[in-house]
Amino acid sequence: MEDLNIDISKLPEDVRDKLAELDLELSEGDITQKGYEKKRTRLLTPYIPKHNPNVVEENQKKDSVSGVSPASRATRRGNRRLTRNESRYHSEVRQEAVQQALAQALQNRHKPSMPMPSKRTSVMARSPDRDRHDSESSSDEDSIVIEETVESTPERERVRDRGTPQIFPPPPLSDTSSTGSPPPLHHRPRMPPPNNWEDKRRIEITEISDVLQNFRPYSQPPDVTHNTAVGGRRPAADRVNRYGSSGSDDTVGTGTGRWKVSTKIQQLLNTLKRPKRRPLPEFYEDDDIELEIAANPKDPNAPKPEGSGMSPAVGEQLVVPSGLPRSLEAAITRYGNGTFKAPVATVLDPNGKLSVTLTYGKLLSRSHKIAYALLTKSFSKNGDTSLKCGDRVALVYPNNDPINFLCAFYGCLQAGIVPVPIEVPITRRDAGSLQIGFLLGSCAVQVALTSEACLKGLPKTASGEVIQFKGWPKLNWFVTEHLTKTPKDWSPTPRLTDETPAYIEYSTDRDGSVMGVTITRTAMVQHCRMLTMSCNYTEGENMVCVLDFKREVGLWHSVLTSVLNGMHVIYIPYALMKVNPASWMQMITKHRASVAVVKSRDLHWGLLATKDHKDVNLGSLRMLLVADGANPWSLSSCDQFLSVFQAKGLRADAICPCASSSEVLTVSVRRPGRAGVNATGRGVLSMQGLSYGVVRVDQENSLTSLTLQDCGQVMPGCVIVVVKMEGPSYICKTDEVGEICVNSGSTGTQYWGLQGLSNSTFKVQPLGTDGKPISDAEYTRSGLLGFLGPGGLVFVCGSRDGLMTVTGRKHNVDDIIATVLAVEPMKFIYRGRIAVFSIKVLRDERICVIAEQRPDCSEEESFQWMSRVLQAVDSIHQVGLYCLALVPPNYLPKTPLGGIHLSETKRRFMDGNLHPANVLMCPHTCVTNLPKPREVHSDVGPASVIVGNLVQGNRLASAQGREVGGLLDEDGDSSKKQQFIAEILRWRAQGTSDHILFTLLNSKGAVAKVLSCSELHKKAERIGNLLVEKGKINTGDHVALIFPPGLDLICAFYGCLYVGAVPVTIRPPHPQNLQTTLPTVRMIVDVSKSVLVLSIQAVIKLLRSKEASNVVDIKSWPLILDTDDMPKKKLPVPYRAPTAEMMAYLDFSVSTTGMLAGIKMSHAAVTNLCKSMKLACELYPSRHIALCLDPYCGLGFALWCLSSIYSGHHSILIPPSEVEVNPALWLSAVSQYKVRDTFCSYGVMELCTKGLGSSVNQLKSRGINLACVRTCVVVAEERPRMNLTTSFSKLFSALGLSPRAVSTSFGCRVNVAICLQGASSPEPSTVYVDLRALRNDRVSLVERGSPHSLCLMESGKLLPGVKVIIANPESKGQCGDSHLGEIWVQSGHNASGYFTIYGDESEYGDHFNARLVTGNTGEVYARTGYLGFLRRTEMSENSCVTDETVISRESDNESLGSSHHVVPSDSPELHDAVFVVGALDETIMLRGMRYHPIDIENSVLRCHKKIAECAVFTWTNLLVVVVELDGNESEALDLVPLVTNTVLEEHHLIVGVVVVVDPGVVPINSRGEKQRMHLRDGFLADQLDPIYVAYNM
Repeated sequence: MEDLNIDISKLPEDVRDKLAELDLELSEGDITQKGYEKKRTRLLTPYIPKHNPNVVEENQKKDSVSGVSPASRATRRGNRRLTRNESRYHSEVRQEAVQQALAQALQNRHKPSMPMPSKRTSVMARSPDRDRHDSESSSDEDSIVIEETVESTPERERVRDRGTPQIFPPPPLSDTSSTGSPPPLHHRPRMPPPNNWEDKRRIEITEISDVLQNFRPYSQPPDVTHNTAVGGRRPAADRVNRYGSSGSDDTVGTGTGRWKVSTKIQQLLNTLKRPKRRPLPEFYEDDDIELEIAANPKDPNAPKPEGSGMSPAVGEQLVVPSGLPRSLEAAITRYGNGTFKAPVATVLDPNGKLSVTLTYGKLLSRSHKIAYALLTKSFSKNGDTSLKCGDRVALVYPNNDPINFLCAFYGCLQAGIVPVPIEVPITRRDAGSLQIGFLLGSCAVQVALTSEACLKGLPKTASGEVIQFKGWPKLNWFVTEHLTKTPKDWSPTPRLTDETPAYIEYSTDRDGSVMGVTITRTAMVQHCRMLTMSCNYTEGENMVCVLDFKREVGLWHSVLTSVLNGMHVIYIPYALMKVNPASWMQMITKHRASVAVVKSRDLHWGLLATKDHKDVNLGSLRMLLVADGANPWSLSSCDQFLSVFQAKGLRADAICPCASSSEVLTVSVRRPGRAGVNATGRGVLSMQGLSYGVVRVDQENSLTSLTLQDCGQVMPGCVIVVVKMEGPSYICKTDEVGEICVNSGSTGTQYWGLQGLSNSTFKVQPLGTDGKPISDAEYTRSGLLGFLGPGGLVFVCGSRDGLMTVTGRKHNVDDIIATVLAVEPMKFIYRGRIAVFSIKVLRDERICVIAEQRPDCSEEESFQWMSRVLQAVDSIHQVGLYCLALVPPNYLPKTPLGGIHLSETKRRFMDGNLHPANVLMCPHTCVTNLPKPREVHSDVGPASVIVGNLVQGNRLASAQGREVGGLLDEDGDSSKKQQFIAEILRWRAQGTSDHILFTLLNSKGAVAKVLSCSELHKKAERIGNLLVEKGKINTGDHVALIFPPGLDLICAFYGCLYVGAVPVTIRPPHPQNLQTTLPTVRMIVDVSKSVLVLSIQAVIKLLRSKEASNVVDIKSWPLILDTDDMPKKKLPVPYRAPTAEMMAYLDFSVSTTGMLAGIKMSHAAVTNLCKSMKLACELYPSRHIALCLDPYCGLGFALWCLSSIYSGHHSILIPPSEVEVNPALWLSAVSQYKVRDTFCSYGVMELCTKGLGSSVNQLKSRGINLACVRTCVVVAEERPRMNLTTSFSKLFSALGLSPRAVSTSFGCRVNVAICLQGASSPEPSTVYVDLRALRNDRVSLVERGSPHSLCLMESGKLLPGVKVIIANPESKGQCGDSHLGEIWVQSGHNASGYFTIYGDESEYGDHFNARLVTGNTGEVYARTGYLGFLRRTEMSENSCVTDETVISRESDNESLGSSHHVVPSDSPELHDAVFVVGALDETIMLRGMRYHPIDIENSVLRCHKKIAECAVFTWTNLLVVVVELDGNESEALDLVPLVTNTVLEEHHLIVGVVVVVDPGVVPINSRGEKQRMHLRDGFLADQLDPIYVAYNM
């Protein structure tokens, strides 16, 4: 009945209520599908619109969206009903509430379906690669083998090629409890991403990848666009299909087709459009205090406690039964002599056959032997006895050996030695074993008592010794069996005073730290007496114990109190329970036991073992003690157990829940066989109230109520108060939840060795409302949260360790677990295998739920289950889950008794070592304390900004390098010479013909070729001839030079200049990667309008090869000439340009945003650039400069091809590709030629840092010395990579590299060299700026190490003749010093404009002639497109070279050491430092703030050691983070929570999508910069083949 075109939300209230009831009936199985449809139609008929043309399409659309047909819904409903009945012994109360809540949530708002994560097939079907310690599939605390009623089908493998990530259509969230409420009919069809990108890029900067298409995704090195294709230019709106056509083959519509990423993101956006629960607080402050306030809002409507102050609850007087022994030693002596044949303990072996019984007589004699051995045996080497009364020893006995434990424990008591019972360590690195080691260390334990069998099983070293466990002290292992008889006359010394410790019990807090609670002899005996009285224990009774006898309830009842009373205990080991869960009931039946000590888990397991029920008789039981009676689910376990076993003789008044903790021992216990009206209590409480710490009674049927059972009355001789959870210990009001504190003679006295912590726990003085202590008595905190009910009943509703405070409201771990379990019990996850904890992110706690999923659970099912858990927790607790993760069976770390080791699970989660199989993060829904987005005030104009800065006394940001100085001698030839670089080469070829200008090195470090002035001149002439004769070149034609880095390139460049052609240098395609590099080459040839290609034989062969013809049509190349065969003729007339403003060469380069930009360099700009560098770097013919960078564009080209010709210095050329082969090449050359100035790229620096990290000493021994280096400049067009330069400096300081030598330069398209560290400039300065201010375009300096600080290094010094200002890129007003703005530059070597195929200059026209709108409006600047700021810093040297000395050096040949002309100046000179923050195109605007991708990426890279690389970009306002995983695919999902946390914590941003990919997927261009835009296009076109894509909700 899905086809009634009715908007349900518009129906009358009563009809909607009836529909809701109907849906509920169907979900509960009280009505058939047919009946449901009938009734529903009857209700809706009056409201059907008259004509309904689009019913059919609507219906089809709906089904294709939800991917589920009505029929399959019905069958699923049937199945669900089945499973529900099979597992009916669950928190029924909670389960019904949950199902109802889910049904309601659906009614109220139909949520758009959430996008399901995409997974690579290989990740889905992986088998756990963790070594298993046990074979059962569910060796867990709360589920046993019998549960496996669902047949486990083998994983339904979807075999697909690795290329298609596994994506299902997202499951409809609608069938939560299968309320057939149809999706509302005004269904929004999912739109493909909007197609309205403006066609902005029709300008002269073309976007490489627009011109190129149908290309495979990228394989790596070397060039620019790792993923592009050839073909006609596509309009910008089509950029999504950037990576090619492979995306179009699969249909999105079909049920199993892959969902496109873009569709999923649209879906995610639809889901996120739901209103949040709490609006953001109305202020914007980027401050931690503000975040803190936002995380703990004061809700005016929150319920407040209204009761009066409580009065302490006092237990009845302790009456010690007359015949009770006065102490435990006395008891052993009495029973061991008087009734020595009476059994004290019986243990079943794991097969359930009775195995061993210990009598009181044996207990007496064995414990005596052990006491004697402990006091007389010498444990140390030198022979004196090492154990004295009061020393501590460890007791290490397995869970199936209580008999040896009893003997050892009582042996210690009799010897006056303090036992510390601990778990048996299984491996060297058990979960939590380190903490146990700390405990043993602080207790100074040197001896460990154990049994023979246990010692055999411990892991050993090769020599047979027990291994040293992680963090443990050195122990002597002592076996307590088969000891020699004690001498006749020996008897244990009379016991010590009552206040000495009797034993130490370990207790773990929420972080997993282990403390030792010290129990004195008095407290131990007093506690036994209290239990004897309240449980009516008598001599000779039989008790069945299923608990761990080493601590807490198990120890107190089955080891201590039972012996004091001369009882017999039958122990059921955990291993037996797993095989035969009914064994404990069979033992009660067999031994007619009157007492059983169990946990609610055991009741649950017992219920499930239905086939064993027939022989059980529980009539003898007068007390069934439920040790975890304080748990929220113990109530339903008790109720169900009673309802089933009342028929087997179980009495209602035998069920006795108790509350206890290691610190206070037993808090309260329900008395067996109780009489009177107030004997038991049950409270239905509002969970909303409890979350505010207030007790409010709720209606029985409320969805959000919690039903609690009492844990009995206060113990005899005790006083209980409830104090506030936080702050000073004020007494609570009667209706307020607080921490229960106990005063009695039987609590712990201290945490061993932790004085401060002990005082705050064991010495609490509750304060009255007046702030004064209510009495002198000291109370002990129990760690339990609760309140006192009527009649002195104790109610516990949580524990301090399980408390999570989220946005000011308190939630209890156990309550959340109960809700999660009720969603779909047993079908998807194992019942006891759920870990819930909170982590602190962005000043608030965030709830994480980790569960073990069943092996036969499909991706779809688990995702569906996860989305329902989210809804259930949201409806019932009104709190969002931050992270929900599913791990494979048996993956969660266990405690020795099979429970979940919570703190270890949390640690693994936080460290990224949990390896989940599924993760769903919901930061959008639960992070509500983000700072308010910034509003940009558009009404403040640039003029008022300037006025504001002047008023405040801020400097306006502008700076300039020193003057270049005029042309030196004015006779015509020299001035002409200085205008054209080609003229200078001719002049050098005549004047210093044999002077060596260039030396090219090969990968061995040997000289491959040298080139003198005259050789270069002659070669250039020959190439000029070749161009004229064979190429028929006209002046002004463009010639593409495709050469590997080397000397041929330089010769060809000058050959072009000699005949008036305009050279365009292009990097040759990479032979191993023609697919992606050849189209770039082809494109530059096309865009630059080159009429001819010059190259060498090897490259030409490659261009014409068969492989190349598959990529680019060979016939389409212009004429290709080979410089290897040239005519040997002189040029008749050298060409000389008429003016210096004519174009000398074209420089093409691809920006990080994938834009290909060519710039025009005039002759004047060339010589100005060279002169400027000559002055800054003090370049003379006698100098050697080493270059290790790419010679194709920017400053790299200028250094390689121009600078030597102008200044005459000797350049040693080292192609970076040779450094890949031999990483030591560059540094060896620098050392060998004693180079003072060297230039490199980040790529080379990284190769050296990574490749030589381990071989520095080897290099040292080869005599490599870098002390000669004065400047080592990284040529770059980005923010300085401080991490890299610092680690490079540190690493090679061992080879004498001066820490101040390394610096960076800065250039960009409009000006290839703006800053450069000169020869005698002060060392580069660094500043720390506040990242938060930077996001708002403000620059505020902070101290090193302050939070949110970012360290920035200046990019070299401004070159002579360069002036920069900082301007606001939007308003074009000048910025003050404290603002981040665009760097604008004015200089003689600015480029003269862009050169591309499109002549439309309008968009980028102002890049080269921008003017300020205020202040000095006459000056013209070029806009760099980079954001930065200026800082005036003091020179760190007190000497500076004066300008006059520099200008007066005409005789070019004189080598001038800077030392001759240094003029000491008295005051330190100020200089302006330029700090580059990042490219404007790259910045990301989110929440009104400006983010630089590199900052987010650096945070992400730090968050997990397996993240090899990272790139971020935005898509429809969602932040997408792509991380490369350098590790096993099973670790992919570990990264999702860590990435989300880190970005949230450090940048206050919510990550929308996390994409985990293989190493090498993030494309990097030749300068080592990330190509984020290509990555984005590849992601949207589904071409990354990700391992995992997580869509954060």
